[in-house]
Amino acid sequence: MSVYLGKEKVQEIFKQYGGSEKNTGSVEGQIALFTFRISSLSEHLMANKKDHSCRRTLLSLVGKRKRLLKYLAEKDITKYRELIEQLGIRK
Repeated sequence: MSVYLGKEKVQEIFKQYGGSEKNTGSVEGQIALFTFRISSLSEHLMANKKDHSCRRTLLSLVGKRKRLLKYLAEKDITKYRELIEQLGIRK
């Protein structure tokens, strides 16, 4: 597939967005991790257009991220706006 996420990279993402590297349940950290995985899968699909299992995984990740973003927007709109600005998800 595309990029293998090592323990160090996952800890770095959660440290930056989730508060601490052990806080893997934070919504912000999960959204950031999904965003990183989505971008790497998108790059993989640019080169391998017929990889349908990868496409299915990408679509499921986009759906999960969408649900988490909806939850975060309902829970705390300011954190939601800061996070989408940091990650560059929307315009």
